[in-house]
Amino acid sequence: MAMKLLVNCNLCFQIDDAVALILMLRPFRGIQQWIIRETYIIKPGVAVTESTDSYGNSCQRLVAPQGVFLIYTSAEVIVADSIDTAPGAYFVEIQNLPNDALPYLLPSRYCESDRFGELAGELTAGAQPGYDQVSRIADWVRQNVQYLPGSSDFPLSATEIHQRGYGVCRDLAHLGIALCRSISIPARIVVGYLHNLQPMDLHAWFEAYVGGRWYAFDSTQHTLFGGRVIIAFGRDAADVSVFHQFGSGAILTSMAVRVENLGNTMN
Repeated sequence: MAMKLLVNCNLCFQIDDAVALILMLRPFRGIQQWIIRETYIIKPGVAVTESTDSYGNSCQRLVAPQGVFLIYTSAEVIVADSIDTAPGAYFVEIQNLPNDALPYLLPSRYCESDRFGELAGELTAGAQPGYDQVSRIADWVRQNVQYLPGSSDFPLSATEIHQRGYGVCRDLAHLGIALCRSISIPARIVVGYLHNLQPMDLHAWFEAYVGGRWYAFDSTQHTLFGGRVIIAFGRDAADVSVFHQFGSGAILTSMAVRVENLGNTMN
């Protein structure tokens, strides 16, 4: 069964001086979600350059003028109402990984996987290599790091979150990713919408490559819920920010996110 979701993300900036922005707000193309219609409104209207980054994410580049700058986005998307799981799915040896999975094996800015080998080895001792190891890691993060929405305004690294013991969704994802990579399992961050998330906001989780495909894991949730609309993938939060500003002239004054279930469908 599938769900038809209406998702919205509206941003309001105060622009002191004209500033270049790169936005990442459009739902991802090319995976198992069907975008029925999409609206993207910018006020005041400016020229926008559309591009696709090296991870396949849709990006919009523009120069925001001085004053109040508004961005309204909306999309109707059909997504699965459940998430695939695969206990026992096998570990994929490095020489057999697809080329596009290889970047997700390496340490990155917020996922210092070269520092977590000993811990990951302890957490996954006795688990069947592959999916079951990742499941152990996701459970450990859920049980040992408090999910506390609003507790950090900027991304923290896996090492910082391990020491701190609490964080927002992206922080828990960073720790899970670093632990997976430290035992040679490719892992990537995902940002998007989650139906019934409380409090409502954009959400982050992670995926690991086992059994010949990517599987989702979410240490902020006791149950792995469906109803997810993916915006972007990346190595960590540096790759999937919904906006990057180049200069100091832009202040985000408000951000409103909404996800509405428009009903189930057999499509």
